[in-house]
Amino acid sequence: MTSPVGAIDGPPAKPALTSRWDSPALRRFRRHRLAVFGAVTILVLTLACIVGPFLLPFTDTFIDIRQRFAPPLSGAHVLGTDQLGRDMLARLLMAGRISLAVGFAAMAISMVIGVCVGLVAGYYGGAIGAVLMRFVDAMLCFPSIFLLLAVSAFIHPGVETIILLIAFTAWMEVARIVEAQIKALRERDFAVAAEALGASDARVMIRELLPNAIAPIVVAATLNVAHAILAESYISFLGYGIQPPTPSWGNMLDNAQGYLTSAPWLAMLPGAMITLAVTSFNFIGDGLRDALDPRTDAR
Repeated sequence: MTSPVGAIDGPPAKPALTSRWDSPALRRFRRHRLAVFGAVTILVLTLACIVGPFLLPFTDTFIDIRQRFAPPLSGAHVLGTDQLGRDMLARLLMAGRISLAVGFAAMAISMVIGVCVGLVAGYYGGAIGAVLMRFVDAMLCFPSIFLLLAVSAFIHPGVETIILLIAFTAWMEVARIVEAQIKALRERDFAVAAEALGASDARVMIRELLPNAIAPIVVAATLNVAHAILAESYISFLGYGIQPPTPSWGNMLDNAQGYLTSAPWLAMLPGAMITLAVTSFNFIGDGLRDALDPRTDAR
């Protein structure tokens, strides 16, 4: 039987809701296998460093003098012991807490500084932008490794000071990226319209321009974590970073220098952790760069 004209056979169908987990950017990220591997690796590594030390029978400071230089998979020590008889797995996980904390904290501070400098320089331009970007260029003239070592030689080494030291030598690249993005967005119609409606400079920068420049900022933040972990490692390896008994992957490598032939696992294990963490963050950065670029689907 045919329904009369204008009659409704049933309730209107509800439009399908697009899940946040099925967004185009996330689909592009999931297609990047190395990025997914990196994200899973960092998640597992972070959880292991947070929870793992509470589950182990040994602490990172427990000394078993009778088990010095025990090789991996020997007895109760899964990854062996070091020159003092301390459990290597416990020390690796505790060192991971320090190294990852340094990486994330230094990244957060450097991103705040770099975004603020780049935002102001890109928005105002002119003399203000020129002065700020010439200062950025001057900072970039100094090789970061020498700048880190020179400054760290004059300060008391510790977790907080190393975080600040790495952050204050890693914001310049972020500032250049943000300045270029804001300068390109500055003349777009939505920014000009916001100014015409009487929006303040701060509102235009924070509410209009910054959200549209978030993609390269997120990618730079991910890569900055890898840079900070690597920077802490070689500062500590050279003896200017995190000091014993506080463990970090860098000072574990430093302590293993004299035992490369007799106990190679003392250097191989922290080296493998540094490589795994830095490589995983780089994979995530590559995946985010492709995921946040809408032109990826067109290629």
